[in-house]
Amino acid sequence: MPRSSDPQPVRVTKGETYQWCACGRSGEKPFCDGQACGGTAPVTFTAPRNQIVFFCGCGKTKTAPVCDGKSHVR
Repeated sequence: MPRSSDPQPVRVTKGETYQWCACGRSGEKPFCDGQACGGTAPVTFTAPRNQIVFFCGCGKTKTAPVCDGKSHVR
């Protein structure tokens, strides 16, 4: 399993909706668990096709909720 700050590869299903954790405190990263948000709303992602998506793990991406490949912490 990658570190939580690394991009998180997830196989998504076309038409399914995913809630990416925008606060960074979820126990289910990269997804929102609905418990730790403290008022920060998750970012909704609807899969355009079946594929593997690299969700941001560090929270610094400029293309939320997916990793931009430039901002994650090493």
